Amino acid sequence: MVNFSGGRGAAKKIAHANSVAVIGLGRFGASLALELMSSGTSVLGIDLDEDIVQSLNGELTQVVRADATKREALEQLSLNEFDRVVVAIGNHLQASILTCSKLLSMGIPHVWAKALDDQHGLILEQLGVHHIIYPEKDMGRRVAHLVRGSMMDYLEIDRGFAMVKMTTPKVLQGLKLGDSNLRKHYGVTVAARTNDEGRWQHADAQTVLKAGDRILVLGPIADTETFGQLPD
Repeated sequence: MVNFSGGRGAAKKIAHANSVAVIGLGRFGASLALELMSSGTSVLGIDLDEDIVQSLNGELTQVVRADATKREALEQLSLNEFDRVVVAIGNHLQASILTCSKLLSMGIPHVWAKALDDQHGLILEQLGVHHIIYPEKDMGRRVAHLVRGSMMDYLEIDRGFAMVKMTTPKVLQGLKLGDSNLRKHYGVTVAARTNDEGRWQHADAQTVLKAGDRILVLGPIADTETFGQLPD
């Protein structure tokens, strides 16, 4: 079942541009789709809920009402011609799994999928989904780190490795980074700092940090957590 304006040709046209298809336009999917649009990416949005589709009409390049668990619907929308598809289906585990299975069988190079929990993520991984997203889990972990320490922002880059934005702790103030033995003592690296105008710039061994500077710190999660607790 597909219900949209513009016909198959409109979807094919989107597929050949700098484009992403987003399936499931709940809070996460809609936010992702709108952010992609704001960055200049064409977006084909797909959802079963007519009210959601109508609410995003004109906000996305193309938005359609369709059942993404049906291969014929995906083919009508030329999903096989997209390089990147995001399955952002909310609380319907079966629909998420069926949709991912259909997309993978169509040979789409990059399928991203939202996982509801670790068990769901394991199933998606076993299916062969290329990128698995845990938005609630990741956001909860991120906020917990911000609440616990002096970090201004926290991002887990990969399993076991993170980047932290924070103000310069006292142990680094007035020192050249090359003289701080930062990696030896704390296991982390300062990659960048703000200058006097507040612009970010690369940090090297000759960089001298002062109180109030914001810095980007890279390292294993356990080390960045420890470093993030130091007084600024």
